[in-house]
Amino acid sequence: MAKAIASGVKEAKAEVKKVSDVSLKDLEQADAIVLGSPTHFGTMSEEMKKLINNSVKIRGKLENKMGAAFTSSGAISGGNETTLISLLQAMLIHGMIVVGDPIKVGGHYGVVAIGKPDKEVLEACKALGGRVGELAVKIAAR
Repeated sequence: MAKAIASGVKEAKAEVKKVSDVSLKDLEQADAIVLGSPTHFGTMSEEMKKLINNSVKIRGKLENKMGAAFTSSGAISGGNETTLISLLQAMLIHGMIVVGDPIKVGGHYGVVAIGKPDKEVLEACKALGGRVGELAVKIAAR
């Protein structure tokens, strides 16, 4: 899913990293940040929560960056929306500008996959990446 989102980003160099490889400096230097996490008991993974908890050290330095989220779970009743909301909530606390799932693919909080992502989910990821990239370029030009 992350690779599909990155392929949708236009006019910008998108980089996909595992959360364990992301530094606070990476977050500061990015024009846009898309967070993804498997759904664990209706919320994000422990690793993602650790990154977000550590991000308090750079509070104020992510303001006006574009943000979006995606998740996957093994079950339809796995708490996907609450996971997305928890990721978006962290971005909003940082003063980021949140981009939802494009209307043409559902218009919700972000992209969700139940089980292995199918073609439709990957297309939605690419569309979300394109939207984030487009908006990030517009903001950077101001």
